[in-house]
Amino acid sequence: MAKTLLIVDDSATMRKIVMRTVKMSGLDFDKTEEAGNGVEALEKLVAGPVDIMLCDVNMPEMSGTELVKEVRKLPDCESTKIIMVSTESSQELIDGVMADGANGFITKPFTPEKFQEKLSPFMN
Repeated sequence: MAKTLLIVDDSATMRKIVMRTVKMSGLDFDKTEEAGNGVEALEKLVAGPVDIMLCDVNMPEMSGTELVKEVRKLPDCESTKIIMVSTESSQELIDGVMADGANGFITKPFTPEKFQEKLSPFMN
């Protein structure tokens, strides 16, 4: 079954690194989109939900933690899997975003194997 991916990060370079690492992991997405911040991501999600969203925590305009809360309010995005990707790794932050509705957390620096491990359960 074809899956769609949305990569949300305020750094265009980091979005490209995430994209390349996802491809190296062997995971296959039918369609991949990018957003530079939470506001942009919400606009894309309202236009059409995605299967999996990889989201940075620290972004201008709307942080990743705020975005998780907003996405969970969208009826069409109830099944969207949200994986946070961040250099921040405090247990408090991880527990908070998971409680808000995130489905996983990947700490930078990441590897193709880490994406494989975290995303594979959602590829069925």
